[in-house]
Amino acid sequence: MTAGETYATKQLSRGFTLIELVVTISIVAILAAVALPRFINLQTQARVSKTQALYGGLRSAAVLAHAQAIATNTATTGPAVIQMEAQNITLIHGYPTADLAGIQTALQISNVTEDVNITPGGAAAGATLTVDVNGGTAPNCQVSYTAPTVGNGSPTITLATGGC
Repeated sequence: MTAGETYATKQLSRGFTLIELVVTISIVAILAAVALPRFINLQTQARVSKTQALYGGLRSAAVLAHAQAIATNTATTGPAVIQMEAQNITLIHGYPTADLAGIQTALQISNVTEDVNITPGGAAAGATLTVDVNGGTAPNCQVSYTAPTVGNGSPTITLATGGC
């Protein structure tokens, strides 16, 4: 210590200056501005992946139900019922109907378990069930399942990820 300095003065001069604090806060703000868009992009990628997974699930469930109908010689021209994992699945033209008793039960999803909004279409041929992924912009983040309209036809399953 030099002449005139006390121990208390020496202790006070060890802190950060206002300039150092401003520079540090500025650096943290710049890092946050760079990281935030990447975080938002991750949410979009997650919704796209979820929509693609639902698309694959719908295709698989429809094909499995159709294979079960063929294997059990279930009528493929009109309404019918098969069992998958002890659940009754209603069919139209050999594929699941576009409602809760059909493709939704075959896929085993609900609005609660998957955080989606399911709009059933009905049991008729040509009915469409839509699954909107929450957080996306409907109808641009959804999967649609349309039951076949004729015998020996297949369902139409469409994927929209432009608004996820």
